[in-house]
Amino acid sequence: MPPRRKTTKSPRSGAGRTKRVALRYLAHARSGDKGDTANVGLIALEPELYPILEREVTVERVRRHFEGMISGVERFELPNLNALNFLLHGALDGGGTISLKTDAQGKVYSTALLRMEIPVPPEVAERAVAEAAGR
Repeated sequence: MPPRRKTTKSPRSGAGRTKRVALRYLAHARSGDKGDTANVGLIALEPELYPILEREVTVERVRRHFEGMISGVERFELPNLNALNFLLHGALDGGGTISLKTDAQGKVYSTALLRMEIPVPPEVAERAVAEAAGR
């Protein structure tokens, strides 16, 4: 499914025009459980995409994206890996050994995060989508 093609102005991404694009076009992700907390790693597909992820994938945006599913978010930056790590507190209903949730180990949180859209420069959006189509 291609990203929305809506072009907007984004105060967070500078003065230029932007397009909203799903994170799946810009990053890989992996998640798992840490007790009642889901741990989600977001890794830029290319090193030059990391500053965009760092700027746009904020604690507040992630909290809103998972609203009603979590009690809090922490973010850790790993620039040497071009990655961000998020802890989604209260996401697992007590954790894998006691939770009745279908995904008690939090494996789908990575896929859910990759569906979040962020504003990026149009040329970044177009290149990322084209590269994804070629994979």
